[in-house]
Amino acid sequence: MSARALSDQAISVQAMPNDNQLAISFRLLLGLYAIIPLCLLLQLFDGWFWNGALQQNLPTSPKQFLLFQILFGTPHIVASSILLVSNTEYLKLYKLKIILMTAAIVMIFGVGSLFIPYKALYLIAASWTVYHVLKQQIGVGRGLCRLPDWAFYLLLWLSVAAGIFVYIGIFLKNSLDMQQVEWIKLVAGGLCVGMICSALLCQRYATTATGKWFLWSNVLLVLSSFYLFVQQYYFLAILVPRLVHDATAYVFYVVHDYNKHRRQPQNFMYRYAARFHLPIFIVLPICSFLLAFVLQRYGDSTLNAVTELFFGVEIRKAISVGLLGYLALMHYYTEAFTWKQGSPYRRFIAFSKSR
Repeated sequence: MSARALSDQAISVQAMPNDNQLAISFRLLLGLYAIIPLCLLLQLFDGWFWNGALQQNLPTSPKQFLLFQILFGTPHIVASSILLVSNTEYLKLYKLKIILMTAAIVMIFGVGSLFIPYKALYLIAASWTVYHVLKQQIGVGRGLCRLPDWAFYLLLWLSVAAGIFVYIGIFLKNSLDMQQVEWIKLVAGGLCVGMICSALLCQRYATTATGKWFLWSNVLLVLSSFYLFVQQYYFLAILVPRLVHDATAYVFYVVHDYNKHRRQPQNFMYRYAARFHLPIFIVLPICSFLLAFVLQRYGDSTLNAVTELFFGVEIRKAISVGLLGYLALMHYYTEAFTWKQGSPYRRFIAFSKSR
């Protein structure tokens, strides 16, 4: 889901239309943050009752689990791509931007990889990932909290900066010495303290209970990830923001597709679904999860078999790294404008009133 789009104050809350159109419930979105206390309880129980068994058996990174990649991250990126390309009017409207961004990705991460250090490219991608994830979540709450620009960007950049250091501490830990890890923890901790102080300063702008809950839920999103990182529960530290972000995105995608296609299917995907009497709610999730599974599980091996058969050349990780990496970067880029106020996407999004 868009980072930039949801940060526009204009989206705050729209009344539910009277034509049976679905509206997004902010309470539902808030419910997704229940993963925070759940992961914290797992960590505490592991220390109190399980003697660290959970920590020893969890992978150091969610990416080590194929199942994790199939369930989180990849599917919502694939869903975003399906939503864009399956609706020809969207694709035509944004075609030039997609072409230009594709060229930029090829130049920076393709040609640029020949002379730009790997760690530099990794930090660019990691920072963009953290920015995308947190700006979406903080943006969702911004309309409810009625934050002025300075307050929004203060919270955003403190959160993103802390998140980047946590991300680096987890995914680059094998290339860091103990002193560097301690510095990362110290800097991230300082940023988290600044984030708490900023939230205390900014909460007066939240005039509704839901707005206050969103404000502090996003603070806790970063704090819990930092805490789990310090406790070396790396899997849980990444799971918390990943699940909230992905599930939030799917809520928007499914509501969009229901409101767009409920009366008359507008593209081939929903026309075929209508023939088999499939509910609109499940079409995009099923397609995106199935495609994510096929690409993650069989993409590299299938492409290698084809290239070796016809060209005698083996191409390693062309799908899992090349194609899916491209889709991820394109997702971060396109979601910044496809969900902006006044975009075609937004014609099919409404929000229920909050208190």
